[in-house]
Amino acid sequence: MIHVASLLHDDVIDKSPLRRGVPSAPVAFGNKLTILAGDFLLGRASTTLSRLGDNEVVELIASVIANLVEGEILQLKSVHAEELGLGGVQSVGAENFNIYLQKTYLKTASLMAKGARAAVVLGGCKEGEVWKEIAYAYGRNLGIAFQLVDDILDYESGEAAMGKPGGADLKLGLATGPALFAWEEHPEMGPLIKRKFQQEGDVELARDLVRRSSGVERTRDLARMHADKAREVLAPLPESDAKGALEVLTERVVKRTW
Repeated sequence: MIHVASLLHDDVIDKSPLRRGVPSAPVAFGNKLTILAGDFLLGRASTTLSRLGDNEVVELIASVIANLVEGEILQLKSVHAEELGLGGVQSVGAENFNIYLQKTYLKTASLMAKGARAAVVLGGCKEGEVWKEIAYAYGRNLGIAFQLVDDILDYESGEAAMGKPGGADLKLGLATGPALFAWEEHPEMGPLIKRKFQQEGDVELARDLVRRSSGVERTRDLARMHADKAREVLAPLPESDAKGALEVLTERVVKRTW
């Protein structure tokens, strides 16, 4: 419910026309009903959480909701040159990439990381046992890998495959992994990012610069690194079908095409 609520709110903020190949909720029902629907789901999720009777789990998932909001605020701020530190800066810099990865964690990986930890707590894991940290690390790395691949697909896949318009991030003024890596190789990407790809032809030029760079490959390598970390943290778990399924999931995340 929390995830669906975040998608509903995202589609309003991003003015997305499509979701999974069909008209998005804002297009179908309008912004007001979409926002209310998202709020309703968050309310129902909170009610369900309270019935679990586990304060640690309630705190974990409540912090996920806060992280989603923090991530959205960071994303909205990051489309401004001042927040990205682009005033006169000609290279991507570690700070800008760290902002991107922080947003990736807050908007995507937090739910997977804390959801996984909550599941272990509900499964009977006691305070001080290592399984909580394993679950959190697995979910965090899996979530980051998932979002990095999603950012790649925005450049590689068309509307038919993704169920949403290609190049959506650029049209929103967002510089994700492929564009940030491309900036390191093509300094002319910097001014495009600074003006949020708002001038005519900016989106097409940015996509071309990404294609002529190793931005996609480097982002995929980063996704693979996080997927590998997710699999590695599972090492202390005993061999089982469940562990095997978690390992397979790390592969599917980086190989997905939609």
